Amino acid sequence: MAVFGKTDQRSQKLFAYGRRFFRWLTTPHVFLSLIMLVIMFYMVIIPLYRMIMTTITVQDIDLRVIKDAEVGDLTPYHWVRMLFGQIAKIMTYEPLVHSLTISLGATALALTIGGLMAWLVVRTDIPGREVIHTLATIPYIMPSWTIAMAWTVMFKNRTSGGTPGILEFITGAPTPDWLAYGPIPIIVSSGLHYYTFFFLFVSAALLSIDSSLEEAGELAGAGRWVIMRKITFPLVLPAIASGFIMTFSKTMGTFGGPNVLGVPVRYYTLSTMLRSNTGIGNYGDAFVLAIVLIMFAMVTIMLNQKLVGTRKSYETIGGRGFMAQKTKLRNWKGFMIVLVIIFQFIIAVLPLVLLIWSTLMLRTGNYSPSNLTLAHWIGQSDLSINNGEPGVLLNPKIYKGAWNSIRLSLWTAFFTALLGVILGYSIVKGRGTRLSKIVEQLAFIPYVIPGIAFGAVYISMFTKPFGPIPPLYGTFALLVVVSVAKHIPYSARSGVSAMLQVGKELEEAAAIAGATPWQRFKRIIFPLTSTGFVSGFLMTFITTMRELSLIILLVTPSTQVLASMTMRYIENGNEQQANAVIIILIFLVLLGNFIISRFRGGSLKKGLGM
Repeated sequence: MAVFGKTDQRSQKLFAYGRRFFRWLTTPHVFLSLIMLVIMFYMVIIPLYRMIMTTITVQDIDLRVIKDAEVGDLTPYHWVRMLFGQIAKIMTYEPLVHSLTISLGATALALTIGGLMAWLVVRTDIPGREVIHTLATIPYIMPSWTIAMAWTVMFKNRTSGGTPGILEFITGAPTPDWLAYGPIPIIVSSGLHYYTFFFLFVSAALLSIDSSLEEAGELAGAGRWVIMRKITFPLVLPAIASGFIMTFSKTMGTFGGPNVLGVPVRYYTLSTMLRSNTGIGNYGDAFVLAIVLIMFAMVTIMLNQKLVGTRKSYETIGGRGFMAQKTKLRNWKGFMIVLVIIFQFIIAVLPLVLLIWSTLMLRTGNYSPSNLTLAHWIGQSDLSINNGEPGVLLNPKIYKGAWNSIRLSLWTAFFTALLGVILGYSIVKGRGTRLSKIVEQLAFIPYVIPGIAFGAVYISMFTKPFGPIPPLYGTFALLVVVSVAKHIPYSARSGVSAMLQVGKELEEAAAIAGATPWQRFKRIIFPLTSTGFVSGFLMTFITTMRELSLIILLVTPSTQVLASMTMRYIENGNEQQANAVIIILIFLVLLGNFIISRFRGGSLKKGLGM
């Protein structure tokens, strides 16, 4: 009888454990977290694993040099070749130095410009703040290589560019090589593009600082410089760090600018060298470069966390009653507003003017009125112009590329924004639990992987069948999958920010009233977080429309988008055609930004999780 009694007790305990486990498993945020874990594992971890395996196994192309080997055999060949071989200097170390030089230089320039602009807008009485703020976001909305293309129109020379730019055409003197192509143009164009990050982050931080701390410093007799160095700067440092990470990581993996301004003079970066290797099917070597990019991005994140910390808020930051006293510009007010507007005009408007002008030139290098034409816009097919392709407004390829860009951006934005809301709910509702931390960390991984490296990851996974999934390389679906995976960190950030504003009492009251999890999400959670959804949608739409680095390795003739078509025209020497496509792309991005931002108060700022 005792034996039967013990067996019955064990059964009751197992039943109780099973019931508690089932109750835990069916908790909405737990269930959603587990689904997110599966999705993130498939979209991030498995591709990374496949890429690493490609670098340590024999590939088809390696059979020419690795004798008595079979495809799939383990080998250190690619790592030895790229890190210690005769070509390591040219293939790895020089491009690495170039990438670091460009990234650090562009980040420093963006910090200087963005920080000063943020201080002027927030801490001074400068007029026209809304205009300045609007103009400050335009460079980010445009493709990253827009300024680079405008730079070639203005500064290229006959030596490197084949035809003169505007400066050489007007002055008759050749533009110096260092100004036409190479590191300085890339640094300047990248810094001017990404200064938006620092402007948004630093301005938000300055707005939230409790001014009583600075006032206490003044009462203690501290000067403005001491207050800024010991009080203001430490409080703004996390915002600066966020801008540094975003600018450095994006510049490190950017492709468009280095391809336009670096490749013509053989100034290769890791991204352009990676593209060169994948172009000839040398994936083993290419993925070594991709892993190097990823490692440097991870080191950057770790250093930031060590130096600044992982805190996202400070007790020293107050609420609305603490507005900092603004510095009065007095007689300098008129001069500063004119200076800022001229500067922003040069960055945001002048590049577009230069690009439009170049599209009206029949032949490159001749900027006289007699060379003006509409052939690149509405011209019929002519073998002497653009390799026989008609003007962009009459070219079916352009319309197909535009449609591919729009539907890729819409699908990516929808899925990413939806995943962002789900991730935000899972992370916030389970905050403090191990499961929530794992989900948040996995969602962050794509953030540290540069775009072109992330594209390389997906080549490694989808060129061959993977279980029941057929090879997706060359399909439109692959572009959607890789775009969604890459933008998950941004959508998660906006989703968490939106979800933190929803009190748990509302959902608890609905649960007591008998509402199902789906009803609670549909009628309470989603309506209250719809602004975050729209902001995440907007952020992803803009980024995907102008994305190049991420998809340059994945597009095929049938899946070309406007961004990749631009690079194809550039590499084929069709400068006017390329610039015309950029103008169309920018128009579509601005139109999409205007339409989407009209819904429920969505904004780029909220899309960044601010």
